[in-house]
Amino acid sequence: MTEPVATVGATTAASPPPRGDGRSGRAEGISIQSVDRALTLLETIAQEGGEITLTALALRTGLNISTCHHLLSTLVRRGYVARIARRRSYALGARILHLGHACLQIDLPRRAEPYVSRISQASGETVHLAVLQGDTIVTLLKRESRHAVRVDTGNLGQADAAHATATGKAMLAWLPEDEMKRILAAHGMARFTENTIVDPAAFTEELRLVRRNGYSMDREEFQPGVVCIGAAVRDYAGAVVGAISASVPSMRAGEDRLALLRQEVVCAVRALSAELGGAVGERMSLAAE
Repeated sequence: MTEPVATVGATTAASPPPRGDGRSGRAEGISIQSVDRALTLLETIAQEGGEITLTALALRTGLNISTCHHLLSTLVRRGYVARIARRRSYALGARILHLGHACLQIDLPRRAEPYVSRISQASGETVHLAVLQGDTIVTLLKRESRHAVRVDTGNLGQADAAHATATGKAMLAWLPEDEMKRILAAHGMARFTENTIVDPAAFTEELRLVRRNGYSMDREEFQPGVVCIGAAVRDYAGAVVGAISASVPSMRAGEDRLALLRQEVVCAVRALSAELGGAVGERMSLAAE
């Protein structure tokens, strides 16, 4: 006989964004000179260690200084290049990282799956992998609890509660301050339960603790009766690419259970981050027990 399942909490995930209309662009083989040159500039800056002067860039690419300057001005406006005034040089901009993270997120669920499964097997609790896409948290992977009493965290999809969830806090803690504030401002700091942190100063202190401890906690801040522990996944540059969390009903959230979840989640994100090139601790393999 199938054992009845009781669930704690519930969230509603928005539907994924619609796909494009499928219309193709220009025919293959057509080369746009300005685009080709702009990409050459980006590749050359990368090859030179991420920063180079205008004169050196012109010499490396064979373009005249005026052409380089005009192309760089456009790339600076779009965020793909940053001008370092004190050294009179140009460096790769933050938008490059954004594209890199987007590319990585496509492959992230496949690479994270064994780590998510290990947490699930060790704890029996519900485990999530989430990322930030723009201003929104998107859950990409989920493993349900094997316990008869489990948390109901909804389906895969979007949520606008970065300030109230363990995955959200884990990612926000490692973002530049202005980016963190922009994301919070985009959706506000809604109160979901009596435990939700809605004061900006208190939330800033909460993120400081996340950085100090290496993990985040949702203490019934998003759903009554649900406690979560999360930690950020970071890439080779130390930038956040996602977060993994484990959720447990508060009735089962004793210190021993929480200690197990902390250990499993932190070990998993360290191992996954090391696989992605992140310097967040010694590389760990799934077989290393």
